[in-house]
This record gives sequence, structure tokens and C-alpha cells, in this order.
Amino acid sequence: MAGYQAPLRDMRFVLHEVFAAERLWSRLPALAGTVDAATADAILEEAAKVTGELLTPLNRSGDEQGARWEAGVVHTPDGFREAYATYSGGGWVGLAGNPAYGGLGMPKMLAVQFEEMLYAANASFTLYSALTSGCCLALDAHADEALKRLYLPRLYSGEWAGTMCLTEAQAGSDLGLLRTRAEPQADGSYAISGSKIFITGGEHDLTENIVHLVLARLPDAPPSSRGISLFLVPKRLVGPDGSLGPHNALSCGALEHKMGIKASATCVMNFDGATGYLIGEPNKGLAAMFTMMNYERLSIGIQGLGCAEASYQSAVAYARERRQGRTPDGARRAEQATVPIIAHADVRRMLLTMKALTEGGRAFSTYVAQQLDLAKYANDTDKRRRAQALAALLTPVAKAFLTDTGLESCVHGQQVFGGHGYIREWGQEQLVRDVRIAQIYEGTNGIQAHDLLERKVVADGGAALRLFAEEIRAFADRPGNPRAGELLQALERLESVSAWLLERAAQEPALIGAAAVDYLHLLGYVAYAYMWLRMADTAQNRLADDDAFYGAKLATAQFYFAKLLPRIASLEAAIRAGSRPLYELTDEQF
Repeated sequence: MAGYQAPLRDMRFVLHEVFAAERLWSRLPALAGTVDAATADAILEEAAKVTGELLTPLNRSGDEQGARWEAGVVHTPDGFREAYATYSGGGWVGLAGNPAYGGLGMPKMLAVQFEEMLYAANASFTLYSALTSGCCLALDAHADEALKRLYLPRLYSGEWAGTMCLTEAQAGSDLGLLRTRAEPQADGSYAISGSKIFITGGEHDLTENIVHLVLARLPDAPPSSRGISLFLVPKRLVGPDGSLGPHNALSCGALEHKMGIKASATCVMNFDGATGYLIGEPNKGLAAMFTMMNYERLSIGIQGLGCAEASYQSAVAYARERRQGRTPDGARRAEQATVPIIAHADVRRMLLTMKALTEGGRAFSTYVAQQLDLAKYANDTDKRRRAQALAALLTPVAKAFLTDTGLESCVHGQQVFGGHGYIREWGQEQLVRDVRIAQIYEGTNGIQAHDLLERKVVADGGAALRLFAEEIRAFADRPGNPRAGELLQALERLESVSAWLLERAAQEPALIGAAAVDYLHLLGYVAYAYMWLRMADTAQNRLADDDAFYGAKLATAQFYFAKLLPRIASLEAAIRAGSRPLYELTDEQF
């Protein structure tokens, strides 16, 4: 079977035709003159070569070999070190980084296309640079100038790598329970002591230094999450000129043995009075870390999207080649005893579901990235605030819905292969294993759903949701959109359910938790319907230019509205059933 190839035609369609990215970039002074359509296309072309030729060949071998721990030293699979040197040497780690410190300054709308390629080609490899990029975001936003000038250029270049160290054995989603301590030292540094688990890239052999961002408590810190500070803790101490000194007082105690992403080193990290430096204000570390986390959550959503695209490509190729059975009307082709399985209705159902969810997800991730670009670069205060509100509303949807549908797509892809989908050599079972973690880390999808409904909808009285609804309605009200009525009906259902939840939440304390996941999916399907209407509108206007490509877009949009959007009816029914069905059993009856 052919390996993964970046879907460049569709990426350009979304970026340039649906969202008119170049026109947006030209209106943002920080980006104008930095990136245009030709630059973006050249970057995507080169990125396709890097992912297809450098990273895809290491995906299966990396899974088979995995990361290895030997006496505190972690070895990545064969070929990873050389590939990482080539990858970082091309400037890819700092693609969207701050140019003032050596980054390339590319917009997030372009970066998400690259991230999708990376995750599709090799999810384990991608996580090393993804954590570094997130680390850079937090440092750029919150570190002092001296730390930024010392660390950011070496992180952007890929010379050093980054991590984030949040989770402890007793403190997962509830970070208020963490116990890691930070003791002030006479020289202004801090001695960091404690243990962290599930640390992606906590130790490896890809770079000569690793920069850990660690959440810890100062001696006088208030309780709960209000008393958490953020510290930069390097693996090796760094001199004022950037030279590397002795090993810091930290170590990797073990590697986790995982279901998937086996080539990604998931570490237990022990800090034994390690030297660290405060990032941002004391006791404000959680807010600083969430600068990184919000971008990471979109990135992990894109992990679901990338794995789904890789699964789809493989499944389509197999379905065109594999011959089984008769056509739906019972006939056989005169020259062949059997037909390709792509002719069978159930296989087409699975492939079209994958195609509709993946292409819808590509548009949605680009839309969320557009809001992040506007929130960062727009000169107009109102536009910036609006984009910030939309990004906050949709980030949990991007993380959870993209990964939930990503797993659904990968399972469909595996099913298309039948028994071969269960066999390692075809690659589908690895994709199912690799994508599964995306629903769990960076905040489980249940936590994302609760965050969406409680903090992003109920807490502000639905204000951010109204902004999104107004935009959808304005687009749907334009003449010439044949599916606009269906989108508006779906939007009205979402608004009705939202109003019902806003009214009932105060009287039924468990309602938010009971409804959250169903609500996030409801919002996700409506958001994808908006994306599909925008894509269909563009395709209809360009149909004469390329009937095959744009015709496929229109047909896939029709499938989405006919077969997938109706799922929201059952989601509404489940939400309106309230929380009582969850509490009819006592704890002992489970």
C-alpha cells in the first residue's frame, strides 16, 4: 500500500479559497509582507516532502521498536535522531515562532496544515517538537527578557527541546492537588523537588538539552490551584552565554509502557532540588501554563485529524484494489469475477463518513486557527476580543470533537480492511492505537466538554455562543446556499438546547456534567455543518474550473447533511433527558 501523502490540493482549497487567508494576512501588519499565498504554498510543498519522505518511513519501525529506558537514559528508535536533526535543521520547530528570537513568524492558519501532515506521517515523532513549540509559546508570553533571549532561539532551532510537567500521581485533572515544591534560593533561583508523571519527551536523545516547564508550589502559596507557580527547569544548567554546564538535579525514573505512540517517550520525572527559574508572577503559574495548553489542545485535536487522514488514504487505496462479491444489483462485471469493495454500500458509508469528518475537521481546525491569528495580530480591539471569545469557545470543541471523530474514522478505516485491518503490516491497527490517546491527554474529552458547557457557555450566559451563531446565520442567509435551510435548522436546535440548559443549570446541579459530552458533540456537528456550507458555497462557484474536485466537495457536503448532521436529534434528546437517569442506581449497584 502507498504511504501517506499530504492532501495539498484540499489544504490549499481550505486555506486560500474557503478562508481567503492571503487577504486576511495582508490586513494584519505583523503578517503583511511576511507570508503570502506563494510563500504558504512553497512551505506546504516542502512540508509534504519532509513528512512523506523523512517521517512516514519511520512510523511503523518506531512503533515496533519504541522508546527504550536504560539506567535513566532514554533512547529513541533507530533513525529518529538523524531525522530530528534534518527536521530541526530545516527550521520546522520554529515555524510559527516569534521572529524576534529566531522563529519564522508564520500564522497559525498555515501551521495547523503542517501539524496535520506531521501527525498523519508519524504521531510519536511529532510530539517531541509539538511540546517544544508549546513550551516556546509559554516562555514568549510570560518569561522575562533574559530568559527569552537565552532559551527561545535554541528551542526554535531545535537545538534544545521542551516539555510541560503538570501531572502527578495524585493530581491529574485536578492540579490543585499537586505537591511539587519550589524553595527560593539566595541567587534568585528556586530548588524544585517532586515527581511528575506522563511527561511527554521528558528524557530522550534527540537534543543536547531539554527545557522543562514545571508547575510547583512556593512555601507561602495559598491552597488549591490559586497557589501554583510555573518554573523553567533545564536538564542541563545553562551559562549566561548559552553554554551547557553540569546536569541538573533531575532524572527520568521510568518510561510508561503504552498502548500506542510507543516511539514517544512518556516519562516519570524526578526533581531533587533541581535549579529552576520563575516564569511570570508567583502563584499565577496555571494561567501561564494555559497559554501553552490552549494551543496544545488544538494541536492534539489535529492529532486526531491527521491520524484520520492517514487512515482514510490507506482505506480508500485498499477498497479500490480489494475485490469481493457482487455489485448491489447482484450483477458481476463481465470481465471480472468480483468487484472492488468500494462498490459496496457499507464500505462507501464508512469511507464517506471518514471523508466528510476529515475534510470538515480540516476546515474547522483552520477556522479556529484563524481566530487565534486574529486574537494575536488584529489591530482593532473589538475584532481581537471577538476572536478571543470564539477561540475560547471552540478550543475544547477542537480538542474533543476532532479526536472523538478521529478515532471513529480510524476504526472505520480498520474495518474497511476487514481481517487485514487487525494485522500490523497494514498499519491501520497502529493508527487506532496511536489516535486513542488523543481523547485522554491534554485534558480528557469529558473535561473539555465540561469546560465548554460550564465555563464557555453557561458562565457567560451564552454570549460567545451568540457571536458564533450570528456569524453562521449571516453566512447562511446569503442567497444561493442550497443547504442553508438545513444548517439554520441545526443552529436553531443548538440555540434551543443551549437556552434550555442555561435556564435549568442552576436548578439541577448535576445537569452540566450529565449533558456536557452530548452538548459538545451537538456543537461540533453544527460547526462542521457551517464549515461544509462554506466549502460547498465555494465549490459551487468554482465547479466549472474543476468538475472532479469541486463536484466531489458538493457530493461530500450532501452526504454530511443527509447522513451525519441528523445525529444531533439524538444528542438533543439525550441532553433533555437531564441528569436523573445517571443517578437512579446507587454507587453499590454498579
